This record gives sequence, C-alpha cells and structure tokens, in this order.
Amino acid sequence: MSQISLPLDWTSRDKGETFLLSESNRLAVRHLDHWGIWPVRISILTGPTKSGRSTLGRLFVRKTGGKMIDDARQADEEALFHAWNNAQMGHYPLLLIADLPPAMWDIALPDLRSRLAAAPHVSIEEPDDALALALLEKGLADCGAAYSVDLAAFLHRRIERSYAAIAATVACLNDAALSQSRKISVPFAKEVLHKSGLGDI
Repeated sequence: MSQISLPLDWTSRDKGETFLLSESNRLAVRHLDHWGIWPVRISILTGPTKSGRSTLGRLFVRKTGGKMIDDARQADEEALFHAWNNAQMGHYPLLLIADLPPAMWDIALPDLRSRLAAAPHVSIEEPDDALALALLEKGLADCGAAYSVDLAAFLHRRIERSYAAIAATVACLNDAALSQSRKISVPFAKEVLHKSGLGDI
C-alpha cells in the first residue's frame, strides 16, 4: 500500500488532509486523475461511510479547479440538473459524491435520471488488509492518547474490515484513554472494547 503513487498528489498538507491509496480505492483515484478524458464532464463517486470519499472529493476540487456535490443523493433534483448542465457548458469537472450508486437513487426527474445513468461511476471499496492497518496506524497517531507500539497490529488481526469499524474502534479507545489518563495498551484495549460492545477481541 502506498500513500501517493499516481500523478495527481492526493495529499493536501496545507489543509491537513490525506487520502491513503490502496487497492481498495486505486481504480477510483485513477479515474479522477484522468478527468480530462471523461466521456462527459460529470462522474459519480460512491463509497462506504468513513471511506474518505468526501476528502477525496475536496482534494480533487483543489487539484482540478472543478466542483463537487457531496451527499448528492439527498440534493435537490433541480439543483443537480442545473449543476450538470453548467459543468458541461463551463467545461469543468463535476464530481457527485454519494453513499449508493445512482441506480439506487430515488430520482423523479426523467432528464436527470437519464443523465445519471450515462455518467461514469466509480466506487471506493471496503479496506483491504494493507489499508486497514494503515488506517489504524494513522488513526492512533492522530489521537491525543499514548498507545503501545503493538496496538495497531493487535487490532488489525481482529477488527472487522470496514472503515466504520476502524473509526469507531479508534475513537472509543482514545476517549477511554483520555478520560482515564491511561496509555492504550493491548490489555486496556481488550477491556474497553469488550465493555463498549464493539467486540470481544
């Protein structure tokens, strides 16, 4: 797994945002990196909760000068329709970000429905092993609590492979450690996660 390995730099140090690249999201990143050859000026990006889809969208906008609409599935249909047309006429990329693919959206406007069906759609998948470990390491490093060096590897061997589970686990351990002024050791992690109901690991 690498953090940056494509021509477009997916890290914005000035904004404090980083998007970790792995096989789970490589195809989506590659598609955004080649926005100049999209068949239309619009693409749709989907992914699980906490997958970094909004972060990726913001980085995409900064690098390309395009626009994005986050949570597009819940956006006003007329606004989406006009944003689509404006991107086409203005010759800039528009990225629509959602939790579900467009075929699962409840769209009333026929013209918008047909446009969404014709737009390229790429998806961020749940994390592979390499990305799961990297997310655990980064999440722990970003926390305020101290932790043992073997903690990330311990959690990685036992945790559910999902962005939401990783984020919830790190947040739970950090909150418990800070509230008790303790370092997050492996025994402490076992105790906290068992009591929290996140899993008996």
